Amino acid sequence: MNQVSGSTTLGIIAGRGVYPRVLAESARAQGVSNLVAFAFKKETDRVIERHVDQVHWLRLGQLQALLDAIQGSGVKTVVMAGQIKPTHLFHVRMDKALLKLLGQLRERNAHSIFGAVGDELRNIGVSLEQASLFMESTMPEPGQLAGDTLTEQEDADVTLGLRVAKVTSQLDIGQTVVIKAGTILAVEAFEGTDKTIKRAGDLGGADSVVVKVAKQGHDMRFDIPVIGERTLKMCKRAQVKVLAIEANRTILLDRARVIEQAAQNGLKLIAVDVERPQQGDAAVGDTL
Repeated sequence: MNQVSGSTTLGIIAGRGVYPRVLAESARAQGVSNLVAFAFKKETDRVIERHVDQVHWLRLGQLQALLDAIQGSGVKTVVMAGQIKPTHLFHVRMDKALLKLLGQLRERNAHSIFGAVGDELRNIGVSLEQASLFMESTMPEPGQLAGDTLTEQEDADVTLGLRVAKVTSQLDIGQTVVIKAGTILAVEAFEGTDKTIKRAGDLGGADSVVVKVAKQGHDMRFDIPVIGERTLKMCKRAQVKVLAIEANRTILLDRARVIEQAAQNGLKLIAVDVERPQQGDAAVGDTL
């Protein structure tokens, strides 16, 4: 059993999508007997109620209520799972605790905000663990996962995407780069992966290559790269030809289903080592 700090109790701070549910199922299968979810109204899928022992429903933006609920539950270990819409940073009603936290940050991005939340959790005796906890089996080793072998041009585009991602990740811009025949179509900004893929499809049409990696120095407690059926649907809509993900650091939600769906869609899905030999690293750095 993958025990957490010698305990069989786990708290899940649950955002959007299927990730919270998949995490709960995996943790349960590995012996966690008590699962407590801290979910957000109008954000978290209510299906989570069927997979955990207890749910605390909260309003997004109410940091103090979240901290109070976690502390009151007795949970000592939590994991963040699932997305929060980026635009909520500008539109959600925030309590005094969250406003104070944001006011202390010089830069506001996933790392700084969630890192500060992790500090707040530590202050109440709660450990924020890696988002990949209990999900290790969903993170593929390097290799071809679905589809035919990459062509020479597709492989070159993957290499270019990795080079660009190395640079942009240092700037907290995003995790995804889309390339077509040596041309960079889109780099992920605040809109997220799926909308980045859509933007690239609108610009370049079919047969693009999507590369998604973890940021350099990535804090694996949050904002870990995740691929699920929603991203595959967007790839199909944009007629993407190749989806390259970072090996050992990307979660495939419902791994078998994602690989099967990629194959059915004619998508080449490959897990790559970002440290593989690449040419031209200095040239890219010099041009940005």
